Parts: sequence; C-alpha cells; structure tokens
Amino acid sequence: MSKYQIYLVRHGKTWFNRYQKIQGWSDTPLTTDGIEVAHSAAKALKDVDFAAAFSSDTRRAMDTAEIIASANINHPLPQKMPEFREQFYGSFEGDSIADAWGKIAGSHNAKDYQEIVYKHGFDATMDFVKESDPFHDAENATEYWFRLDKGFNKIDDIAHDGDKILLVTHSTTILSLAFKYKAGDYELNQLPGNSSLTILERENGINRVTSYNQKLH
Repeated sequence: MSKYQIYLVRHGKTWFNRYQKIQGWSDTPLTTDGIEVAHSAAKALKDVDFAAAFSSDTRRAMDTAEIIASANINHPLPQKMPEFREQFYGSFEGDSIADAWGKIAGSHNAKDYQEIVYKHGFDATMDFVKESDPFHDAENATEYWFRLDKGFNKIDDIAHDGDKILLVTHSTTILSLAFKYKAGDYELNQLPGNSSLTILERENGINRVTSYNQKLH
C-alpha cells in the first residue's frame, strides 16, 4: 500500500459559525469573510501538486473545496465524500454552542466542551452527546469512526505513493483526527480555524497527524 499525505482544510466561516450555533450535519452558507479566507487558503495552496481533491458533502465544504481547487496548478475536480462530514449532533443541531455544551458537559461535571474533552477524552465526549440527545440520534464514537474509516478506505483505492490529496472537512473532524493520531509537536488547545491546514500522513492504513491548525490567511 502507498504512503501519501492528506491536506485537511477546514471550510470557510459560515453563518452558524458567526452566530455560535452547532452545525454538524446542518448546513449554512459561507459568509463574505468565509469566502475571503477560502480564497486566501487557495492562494497559499495553489502550487501544491494535488493528485486529487475531496470534500465533505456539505455545501460549506464543497464551496471551499471548489475555491481552493480552481486556483490550484492541477485544477483537481473535488469529489463529494459524505464519510467526512462533521459529527452528527442529533437534536442539538442548530442550538447555541454554549447552551448545548453546557447541558452535555454539566451532566459529567464539566462546564463546557473543552473541559469535558480534557476530563473524559474525545470518544467519551461523543458518546455523551448521544446519551444527552433526547432522541439518541446523535452519533457516538463507534458510529463516527466507522464512517470515517470507510472514507479513508475509499481514498486508499485511488491514492498512489507520494500523492498529496486535498480534503476539505470540518472542525470537529479535524480535531478528532489530531487527537487520535497525534504525531507532531503541536498543541490541541483550540479548534482548527476556518480555512486552516492540518496535515495527515497515511501509510499501510495507519494515520499520523504531523501538523495541526496552520493559518493560511
């Protein structure tokens, strides 16, 4: 199996980002600022020899991927991959971030998202979301990682040794990968910024995140 790099880019800023609402599988368009930072990321990545481009199937990710890919020297056509959506938050979708995480974290002796992750770990936090969702529709860790692993297997089918691949996805998705596959000297004290870059190396089905949340604007 080949060894290749995935350039994980978070989508540009959206209206739900602006209003501090949980987005998950819900979708809102890029703001004017979000479009601008996506163009800045495109400029920073224009000379990277991308062999392929993928994005989550949300509009915010696809629009960001199209901006970046259209400016790239290879003009790769972005392909939609629902496997790399954000975590699904069930009935918490669209709620205030502070209110939703206050409720979820409060049930586990924490005050917010950062504290619950610090105390209990990323996978346990996902499980807590599903437990707290009255409908229990939110994804737990097992469901979430099964979905992402399917996505990586699809990329394996087309990737060649030495390839660089663009993947536009979401904040929690990138943060979860950085937590689980940390292999670099970086801090995990904040979510990745809009249109930031995180690099994941994949070899023989093994992931290593070597850098995290690099600003491209």
